[in-house]
Amino acid sequence: MRRDSALHTAETPEVDGRPGGRGATVLGRLETLLGYTLRRAQIRVFQDFEGEMNELGLTPGQLGALFLIEANRGLSQSELGLALGIDRSSVVPLIDRMQKRGWVRRAARASDRRAHALELAPAGAAMLARLMPRLEAHENRIAAGLTAAERKRLFELLAKVAAG
Repeated sequence: MRRDSALHTAETPEVDGRPGGRGATVLGRLETLLGYTLRRAQIRVFQDFEGEMNELGLTPGQLGALFLIEANRGLSQSELGLALGIDRSSVVPLIDRMQKRGWVRRAARASDRRAHALELAPAGAAMLARLMPRLEAHENRIAAGLTAAERKRLFELLAKVAAG
């Protein structure tokens, strides 16, 4: 996991007359921007996830899709895209890749033969079982500096931001 130790806030002690010392960058107004801070956190989370799941060849988008399909048997591709916050042109290749790996199946819907019902295939269920210990380790690492109450509050606050 890579950490960007070259970025410091104005609270970093001065070394050689500059906050944080040689090579340190003062964030200035950036440290007041929610979008910037969220993006920095997302980068750290993604890097840790990638390091943990690289061997499995799993992306965050695939993980989200697998969990949604597991919880919502018969979910349509459109419903999946809506739940993931991605458009149809991104859903189809995502499902294609996961179907090629044997993780999901498309089945015709009895009510609308034009739409596909998505199902978790046995290999997809096995993948979820295999990745859970890794996912738990990843989650524990990224939340290591938070108490249980802080973690709960963070989820609440992020949900408020996401809801707009």
